[in-house]
Amino acid sequence: MKPLRIIIFAKAPQAGICKTRLIPALGADGAAMLARRLLDHTLMQAMSAGIGTVELCMTPDDDELWQNVPLPVGIVRSVQGDGDLGQRLARTSQGVIERGETVLLIGTDCPALDAACLRHIASALVEVDAVMVPTADGGYAALGLNHFHQAVFSNIAWSTDSVAFETLCRFGGLGWSVQQLPMLHDVDEPTDLKWLPCSWPEASDA
Repeated sequence: MKPLRIIIFAKAPQAGICKTRLIPALGADGAAMLARRLLDHTLMQAMSAGIGTVELCMTPDDDELWQNVPLPVGIVRSVQGDGDLGQRLARTSQGVIERGETVLLIGTDCPALDAACLRHIASALVEVDAVMVPTADGGYAALGLNHFHQAVFSNIAWSTDSVAFETLCRFGGLGWSVQQLPMLHDVDEPTDLKWLPCSWPEASDA
């Protein structure tokens, strides 16, 4: 079985540059605090899953924005680099797969994407070419790949409700076997705050 690498795509949790759609509900500082909480939660779940190396792929590439974000021991750091989201995802995925690893791409917007779900994805990737965890807004919270093809990421209308469907169509065109896991919810808009764990202070703003 190939080793697996979890790649967490994350934006620096700085006021005014992250979670901007939540600013009307939480304010710039509150949105940044939630972004930091989501990042910490995602890192903890990825490490707790125990399924492979955990790599934080950061943007912006400016180190100063990340200096005050301490990370758990064992986290590998990298930068996303230039290009749109598809180009950055493709470049990162290709590098991992060409090194002989399976790649599991996740973001930090979905608190329900926990260690158990990540382990489920890893188990499914033993049997199929790709695994997707779709989200209610039409995107995906996780994408696991055993192979790379540029078509998976090219000419996708990112941040629209067609992302998951279009990606599945690309898999079909490639003849890849795919497993979809149950749909989860991202937290991007004020109306999404209800999907936060009840113990998180921000959930009271839902």
